[in-house]
Amino acid sequence: MSISKIDESLTFRPLRIAVLTVSDTRDRSTDRSGDTLEALITEAGHQLGRREIVTDDITAIRAQVEAWIADPAVDVILTTGGTGFTGRDITPDAVKPLFEKEIEGFSVVFHMLSFQSVGTSTIQSRACGGTANGTYIFCLPGSPGACKDAWNGILKWQLDSRHKPCNLADIQPRLTERKG
Repeated sequence: MSISKIDESLTFRPLRIAVLTVSDTRDRSTDRSGDTLEALITEAGHQLGRREIVTDDITAIRAQVEAWIADPAVDVILTTGGTGFTGRDITPDAVKPLFEKEIEGFSVVFHMLSFQSVGTSTIQSRACGGTANGTYIFCLPGSPGACKDAWNGILKWQLDSRHKPCNLADIQPRLTERKG
């Protein structure tokens, strides 16, 4: 069964995607996961809105994500790194409190895909997704392989406005709706 259900009669609408690498040891020259995501984003026709590297520090992570959530030029935030269990792995702890709504299905489907690549080692990831102020946020592991799994298996399709029967791109304008 193909996961790609692109309706070619529809017009592709590029999203502006920001990439945040969380690492105490990476810089721009050694950020393979950030490079991987940047290449996948642009190859799919989206725009790289922003790209930064911050240390494994809750305040630094949260400040950068909050700035992008408030930036109308950012539609999607992808973080890479810091989703494990060690003492320095704090990305979900920094980002989840910012979620207005969690996208539980992202983590479930990510683990299903990751299991095919790394087997039971997938349980060592706390990959997650959510929304805040009309912005999608996805926290991915720090390996290029995990970033590829998340992009190629989920995000590439859900961020494509032509994907059927439904996609995240189409409902994004409605994320800030309030009842009442």
